[in-house]
Formats: sequence, structure tokens, C-alpha cells
Amino acid sequence: MRQPVRDRVLAALEAAPGVDRSGPGREDFLRRFDAHFGSLAGLFEQLYGERGDWEDQLAQLVVGCAESWQQRPAALKDLDARREADPGWFQSEEMLGAVCYVDRYAGDLEGLRARIPYFRELGLTYLHLMPLFLAPEPNSDGGYAVSSYREVKPALGTMEQLRGLADELRGHGISLVVDFIFNHTSNEHEWARRAAAGEQEFEDYFWIFPDRTMPDAYERTVREIFPDDHPGSFVPMPDGRWVWATFHSFQWDLNYSNPAVFRAMAAEMLFLANQGVEILRMDAVAFIWKRLGTACESLPEAHLLLRAFNAVCRIAAPSLLFKSEAIVHPDEVVQYISPAECQISYNPLEMALTWEALATRDASLLGQALERRHSLPDGTSWVNYVRSHDDIGWTFADEDAAEFGIKGFDHRRFLNRFYVNRYPGSFARGVPFQDNPRTGDCRISGTTASLAGLEDVTDPSDSPALRRVLLAHSIAVSTGGIPLLYLGDEVGQLNDYAYAEEPGHGADSRWVHRPHYPAELYGHRNDPGTVPGAVYAGLKKMLAVRSRTPELAGNRLIGFGTGTRHVLGYQRPAEDAVVLVLANFSDEPQHVTSLTLSGFLTAATDLFTGQTVLLEDGITLPPQEFVWLRARSA
Repeated sequence: MRQPVRDRVLAALEAAPGVDRSGPGREDFLRRFDAHFGSLAGLFEQLYGERGDWEDQLAQLVVGCAESWQQRPAALKDLDARREADPGWFQSEEMLGAVCYVDRYAGDLEGLRARIPYFRELGLTYLHLMPLFLAPEPNSDGGYAVSSYREVKPALGTMEQLRGLADELRGHGISLVVDFIFNHTSNEHEWARRAAAGEQEFEDYFWIFPDRTMPDAYERTVREIFPDDHPGSFVPMPDGRWVWATFHSFQWDLNYSNPAVFRAMAAEMLFLANQGVEILRMDAVAFIWKRLGTACESLPEAHLLLRAFNAVCRIAAPSLLFKSEAIVHPDEVVQYISPAECQISYNPLEMALTWEALATRDASLLGQALERRHSLPDGTSWVNYVRSHDDIGWTFADEDAAEFGIKGFDHRRFLNRFYVNRYPGSFARGVPFQDNPRTGDCRISGTTASLAGLEDVTDPSDSPALRRVLLAHSIAVSTGGIPLLYLGDEVGQLNDYAYAEEPGHGADSRWVHRPHYPAELYGHRNDPGTVPGAVYAGLKKMLAVRSRTPELAGNRLIGFGTGTRHVLGYQRPAEDAVVLVLANFSDEPQHVTSLTLSGFLTAATDLFTGQTVLLEDGITLPPQEFVWLRARSA
């Protein structure tokens, strides 16, 4: 980095009236500035160097970082120091995440605080609260149309209560995770209102055009995301202008080609970090940069933006982590994952292919994905999940499927039919989302229990549906990374078919799998003779085994060919042993031969029972069952 740029920024720091030049945190800030400014400045120049004011914009950004660092509470600065000393803290075998909507799970923030004893019972170390910021009602896209990043929805509580909740969670070893919706704002956000009123400064925060000339040009190469909401990527404004809205008409895309937008969003990010948020889920990362003549997805500048935001955080909130949400081609998902971009990431491919294997009773595609696409850079981690708040899309690569003679388009059509119970013999009770007969596109809504066929089960003693629920979770828990539960799934919560009766939800079938807190099910969680009790007991046992198995820390995974397409196999290696996982996706018993297992010593240990398993006769797995074996190479 050219010395004059650094000197100019340091001079701006010295002159800034809001920056304390003698406070106790000054030296610590300057140490972080020295370590990360070169990276930040280089990225900022790549993004904005063609503008004559880019150095001034950079100086203002760093001044904002210094002001935020001064305001950062001492407890969070202590956390910064601990995380700096243990940068791999999130890769522990004891990590366990959960996600919920505050209002649906607990009423409000105080109600959620009252559930902390249960979170400790479950063993949580990570709690993701779905969007809880001020948003237009009733059409808020589940909270993803943010009207203010500094205000909590009044029905949920206040920012002060959120800050108190974060402090209490941290005291119990639970990291608070929230969404950072940074591709767009609500059209009711102050910036959007001022843009609509004609203020040039804020018009430049969005992609606003006077007529259809430029929207038409962009839409020649940009795909529709929510065609049921509006065609194309632009929506009309009341005064006849057009604004970019990738998702819903009330969500206006931010214009990151304007460095003032970067600075404004960096300030919002640091504000949330100073409230005690430890991880930000970076929403819709693939869409944040636009360029005419492209699909405006996963452009190189999107990665530069993430790296620049990361550099900001390393200076002013160094313990903050980013979680990627990129539902794109598998080759593109991994491009967002690195210590310099998103340190953790959803694993949508593993999730989708777990459901694919349950439907087909064939683990070939899932096994291929684990061998080929599971590896990540050092210092990063997957977030593995069976389902989320969102729909399920079949994100496997067509070229991967073709290796097994599978045609991607046809297979997705089959999976959609299967999971909405339109296929003979289907066990699933899913609901279609964004069903598009013209293109054949569709995604799937539904809770884990309903998709696995648990709706008609009353006796858990011999239930294939119950075994499917546990089998699916066993993959998320043992493949490496942070397992994430959607709260309610651990007690077998079913679809809420009354979702359409709630204002604003009727046109969005994803609300079918966002039910309210199932008090009755939780009341039975300690009775294994009930369905919720059997699901809970199975998951608790699985999680307890994981927490005492150091081989399951981190991400390292080696594939294992089982000799049968019905049985998934993989190894989690350590220095002197491996954990061998075998999982039967078939409705029939499956045998893994002694020859297949001959690379191991004959005696292995079943991690669930503690008993010795002799491999010399092979292993027979009952339907929808799995085993975790500690084994040693022969």
C-alpha cells in the first residue's frame, strides 16, 4: 500500500473530533490497524479506485472503525482477545447450533431469555435468531425486508433487551447469531424513503432509473428469483421510475458501486457487533454486486466486498465471524468460504442430497459430494443442517449427477413430486414452494418430521419415519462442522397447515415449516415412549456421543466405499484412529462385507454402545440405521 494513503488516513484519524487520541484502547486499535489496513486499503482501491474520492471515502471508513472500537464494551474486547488466542474455537466437537424465530418460538426476547435453561439442557453453543429487526408488516419476507438495522421489532422487544440477551447467552457459552441482510433494505427504510422523495444522496444508495432502458438491458442476462411476486428484477416506483428489487417488490437492492453504501453498511455491521452479536449470517451474498451483461450473481467484486467487510471487522470487532448463505452451484458455494471472507458457511449440498438419498434409498450422490466437495480451507467450517427456515432446492450439479446416469432436470422433477406426495409410495408430506409449471421449477417446504413421514406415526417403537429423522440428523452431526437444529425439530414438530390464515403468510408456503412453539411436544420430550420423546432421546444421545469424540471436531473427512449404493460411508480421521460412519438409506437390511472392511483391524468400538464390534464377518445394518465405529488401520 502506498505510504501517502496510509498517512492520509492516519491524519484523518488524528483530526477526527469523535476519536479519542489518548484512551486506553488506542494502542490496541493501532495494532489492529497496522495489521489489517494494508488489506483493507488494497481491497477498497480495487472496488473504488476509479473514483477520485476513494481515498477520502477510505479515511472516513477508518474513522468510523475507530469510533466503533471506542464504543465497544470491555466484555466484548475481552472476547476479542480470547478468540484471537483460540481462532479455531468454532471447530470444536462440542459446538451445537440452533435456529428459531423469536416470536414463534418464545413470543418475545424476554420469553426467549426464559428458555435459556432449556438451551443449556440441549447443549447449545450457538443460537441463530431469525430476522428480528424493524420490518414492514405483514409483508416482510419473514423479516428479510429490514427497515432499520438498529431497531428491534417493537413486538419482540428493544435493542437494549437484545443486548442483555446476548450478554446472558455469552455467559452460558452460547454465541448469538443474527442475519445481516446486506443485499437490500425494505422500501420503508429511511434511506429508501429519502431516495423515493428525490434526495440525490440516497437515490445513489439504490439502483434507480428514470425509465425502462437500463432495466431492460440488465434483465436480458439476469434471472427471475420470485416470479410470483414480480417479473424480472425491477419494480416501478409511484413516480414512474424503476428500482432494482431482486427478491420481493418491497426489497430494494443496495448499490455497492457507491462507496458511501459500503461505509453505511459497515457502520450497521459494527453496531450489531457492539450489541454482542458474535456471528453474522451474510444473506444473499451472491447478489451483492451488479454488472451489465452478466447474471449479476457471484461476480468477483462480491468476494472483494466480503473481504473488505472482513478487514473492517478485524480492525474494529475482531471476534465477529461471517456465515455465508449462497444457494448457488456447488462450485460457487465454496468460493465464499475462507478466513478472509466467510469463516463458516451453510452446507446446502449436503442437506439437499441427504433428502435425495432418503427418497431414492441410494447414497451415491451424497457420497460423491462428501468425497468431492466437503473439503474446506483451514480455519473454516461448514454449518450442517437437515432443514432451515427456507425451502429445499435441489442444488446438486448436473455434471455430478450425469456420472451416475442421472439427468438433472428429470431428477429434480422426480424429487419435487416425491416430496409433495405426488409420487406413488412417497412417505413425504411436503408443500410446493414457487411451483412454476412453465419452467418445471419448484422447491419444497416442510418440517423435518413431515418430510420424513412422521405425520401418521403414534408408536415410535418401530417407525421408519422416526429412523429417517435420526438418520438425516446423524449425517449433519457427524460429517464435520457445526450441526444446526431448527428448534422444534428435536421433538418431531409437524407442518402447520393453518399458516395461510395468518396475515401476510398465505402466498408463502414456507410458513408451513415455521410453526409456533410446540409446548405439548416439549412436555413429552423426556418420555421415550412417545414420538417427541423418542426423537429427543435419539438426538440427545447422538449429540452426547459427538461431544466426547474428538475425531468429530473440524471438517476433515475421507470417503469410504461400502460396496453398496444403499449404504453411505465416510471416515473422520485422527492421529491414531478413525471414526468410520456407515449409514443405511435402504428400507431393507444391508451388509457391508468383511473384505470391504479389511483395511481396518478386526476389532472396532461402537461409539454409541461402547461395545467391541468384530469386523471379520462384516456388518449388517438394519433399515435406516447408522453406526459410528472407532477403528484403526490394519
